[in-house]
Amino acid sequence: MLAAMPPTPASSPNKGESLIRDRGDACPGALRLHRADDGLLARLRLPGGLLTARQVEVLGVAAEGLADGNLSITSRGNVELRGLGDACGGELSALLADAGLLPSERHERVRNVVASPLAGTDGIGHADVQLWARDLDGLLCAEDWTPRLSGRFLFALDDGRGDVAGLGGDVTLIAESGGTAVVGVRSVSFRIAGADAPRAALAAAKAFLAAASAAGNGAWRVAELPAGQTVDLGGALEEAGVGAVRLGAGGGGSGGPAVPGGPAVSGGLVASGGSAVSGGAGGPAVSGGLVASGGAVACDGSAVPGDLVASGGSAVPGGSAVSGGAGGPAVSGGLVASDGSVAPGDLVASGGSAVSGGSAASGGSVAFGGSGDRAAPGGSGGGSSDGGAVAGWSGRPGTASPGGPPPGVIGRAVSVYAPLGRVTVAQWRALLPLPTDELRVTPWRGLVIPGFGDEGAARERLTALDRAGLLADPDSPWLGVGACTGRPGCAKSLADVRADAAPGHGSLPVHWSGCERRCGHPHGDWVDVLATGDGTYEVTLHTGGSTIPVTGDTLTETVTTARTTTKPTATR
Repeated sequence: MLAAMPPTPASSPNKGESLIRDRGDACPGALRLHRADDGLLARLRLPGGLLTARQVEVLGVAAEGLADGNLSITSRGNVELRGLGDACGGELSALLADAGLLPSERHERVRNVVASPLAGTDGIGHADVQLWARDLDGLLCAEDWTPRLSGRFLFALDDGRGDVAGLGGDVTLIAESGGTAVVGVRSVSFRIAGADAPRAALAAAKAFLAAASAAGNGAWRVAELPAGQTVDLGGALEEAGVGAVRLGAGGGGSGGPAVPGGPAVSGGLVASGGSAVSGGAGGPAVSGGLVASGGAVACDGSAVPGDLVASGGSAVPGGSAVSGGAGGPAVSGGLVASDGSVAPGDLVASGGSAVSGGSAASGGSVAFGGSGDRAAPGGSGGGSSDGGAVAGWSGRPGTASPGGPPPGVIGRAVSVYAPLGRVTVAQWRALLPLPTDELRVTPWRGLVIPGFGDEGAARERLTALDRAGLLADPDSPWLGVGACTGRPGCAKSLADVRADAAPGHGSLPVHWSGCERRCGHPHGDWVDVLATGDGTYEVTLHTGGSTIPVTGDTLTETVTTARTTTKPTATR
């Protein structure tokens, strides 16, 4: 019988010392295959998660004829094929190249680009960053120096709604209203013309390589640079001929750029439309009619009328303040309280969430849609159908927080999720046909089909995908549940975690891991269920940069406690 056990106290050997990399990364690709216990593994980079109908067909053929009949979706919106035979490499590469999935063999592992999956589909956001992703991909493949980037180096392209800005990109682009954008590396940010965004991202990557070379520690990612090692983003932009204005330093981090006085990231979330975020994750920020509370960030200057002040998790219009904790009252006049209740009118984020386009979120995620509907605590929220939200969204989470669109019909797009991040060939083919020859694979192991002619056609497809076994219901108990490969596919795994993973509702994503590498775990706050090798699991809550052990009488009870409590107290 599976059981929970008290976690072993974490140790941090060499804490404070710089990480030293004495080799290149071993990340698999479409050509560099990884040998696992279940055969060879190929990882195919999909910049922005974009696939055409032809490419969807080809991947289905490859999965059925060369692999184990499944396609796995990664936390960067890429696709993996497992169970490949020893002699399949040439046939696989030929299939992929013929479908346009291998534009450059030298560059195939550095095409790591995530982009807002609903960009350009729902009227929220300030730019179609999927177009930026295509342009950036072309730039990456055109340069001789870019193959020096690690296969783990990540570009995050956010359209201003705050979804992918919190995914830990090494280079982050955030679209603004008015045709401008912000490019950021660590806490350094510059405002640029939106048209220059792809070139600016490329310049930022070049600046990182220069910094990594100067540091001499073999860093694969920006976060691995030694303390004090700067990335000369300004110099790189100037060298690339990109006009830029430096923005003030602030409390950003690995989640993206911090930009007081303009678009910003605080705690991995985005403010745009002239708002400001100051201080750390717990401090209030007010500017230009926007309010941030408890580390949350409001996006879009139209979201909140008037000047607002946040204090301790509550917000009111008119420049006054309400003190109190996270459980503060709902405030009328177009606000949402941190408990998730919503007043009519435009809405404000509270409790570590991001808001875009007048929608509301509470508890660490983004709400999609118009005003007047209840926010989704800890998940993607609802709104009116004409605002692009899922009608009847019940407030349960998506597969990661913040950011992923909820399952359902969103405007004229359909959003579904892969159970435990994996789909069969039959489920994959059920995604076809594509109304606009485009499928978007998301970093939350979801799939978005944009461009349906009307809501009826979209709902018909959603029903078909539900019948195929994809997660199309916002009430599914499998939403928010993820797992690594586990046994028998991975030699390092101590358990068959995919068989052990249990469904259940909760405000935080949960990830089941077979070993301490925790492959594919979510970003932000999440629940860690780690196999110990003796039939038991350790359960730990990762929140706000802290790790909190959680125990209980049964494993199911322990995981439920961790997922539904912000900061649970460990029990004996």
